[in-house]
Amino acid sequence: MKLSQRGEYAVQALLVLGICYGPEVIRIKDIAKQQNIPRRFLEQILNDLKSGGFVQSRRGVAGGYRLERSPEQILLSEIIQYIEGPIESIDSSNVGGNNHNLHSDEAAKCAINFVMKDVRSAIVGVLESVTLSDLCKRLHEIQGSMENPPDYSI
Repeated sequence: MKLSQRGEYAVQALLVLGICYGPEVIRIKDIAKQQNIPRRFLEQILNDLKSGGFVQSRRGVAGGYRLERSPEQILLSEIIQYIEGPIESIDSSNVGGNNHNLHSDEAAKCAINFVMKDVRSAIVGVLESVTLSDLCKRLHEIQGSMENPPDYSI
């Protein structure tokens, strides 16, 4: 599974809002600059995320965006399915049932479909088990390890 650029930017923007979660809003230009996202594209994405119930906005000079819900309540699966649409379903027309009299090429396709259905289920399972808060924690771990690189001396 691969995210589109729009999907990646949406998750990146939500990560910034998740890390800064609280009553204050974050300005679009700050998110765009920090995550290297084109500002106009980010505006469109944040408007979509607002329509989807992920973020709130405040207009004006002191305006910006904040999360609608806490990061613990936002699943990665929700974000991806809202931005990208449903995860592609695998053709399961030959999955299940009596397949004993299939030609070898049809039987091979059926076996592959069984495995691909399991792969899709595993992907959905992982996405449904990860919250925005989990991603924020992972980001902190990664940034922490980058700030303190090991000192090698010979």
